[in-house]
Amino acid sequence: MATTIYHNPACGTSRNTLAMIRAAGEEPRVIEYLVTPPAREDLVRLINESGLSVRDALRRKGTPYDALGLDDPKWSDNELIDFMMAQPILINRPFVVTGKGTRLCRPSEVVLEILEAPIGRFVKEDGEVVSVDGAPRD
Repeated sequence: MATTIYHNPACGTSRNTLAMIRAAGEEPRVIEYLVTPPAREDLVRLINESGLSVRDALRRKGTPYDALGLDDPKWSDNELIDFMMAQPILINRPFVVTGKGTRLCRPSEVVLEILEAPIGRFVKEDGEVVSVDGAPRD
């Protein structure tokens, strides 16, 4: 199964996650979900397969989350999905799908749980070193 990332190139976490996938030797299918949002059934599947609640899959920062009052418990899961479909910026990112599973990769290191190959030592954009499989950290 090919790896897929639901990506926002303006997001550092998403860029780091994509770079880790590539460091593992994979060239994923990259879906810029703000340009090409997932179909409703695909979004529901991503959320379910990652083991999250719909509320956990909502993005608050830099979105209309607060203005829409989405923290109000009156909103059902189906209604929250409706909001995400209408305004994809409300979908948290990046979701990654591999043959080993689906994860919301926040922080970006979560992707390591589902990569097929190790990445060794990796340096994030902010200079943080990620160490995997005993690789030395600086």
